[in-house]
Amino acid sequence: MNRAEATKRFHGGDALAELIDESQPAELPTPDTDVPMVSRSVRLPLETYERVRAAADARGIGVTTLMRQWIEAGLADLDDSATVSLADVRRALAALSRPTAA
Repeated sequence: MNRAEATKRFHGGDALAELIDESQPAELPTPDTDVPMVSRSVRLPLETYERVRAAADARGIGVTTLMRQWIEAGLADLDDSATVSLADVRRALAALSRPTAA
């Protein structure tokens, strides 16, 4: 049954439950993870989004996956349970990679 026929039957007094019973079950996509996910909306300036998209494309992953990785890395920086914080390690490595003035 197409949309027009369903609309005509509905407005003609046919019960909605009967229309649903006659329809084919929808095939939903299979989730790509066993971990429950929460969807959140984030507003980004267009230029920022384009930079994120380019970074994701360069890595061969989706924008959402890259954002999730960045958020997880940022949260790891906040983890005070580590012997040395990841943020301190990154700062130390950055300082070592800078040339020193002689």
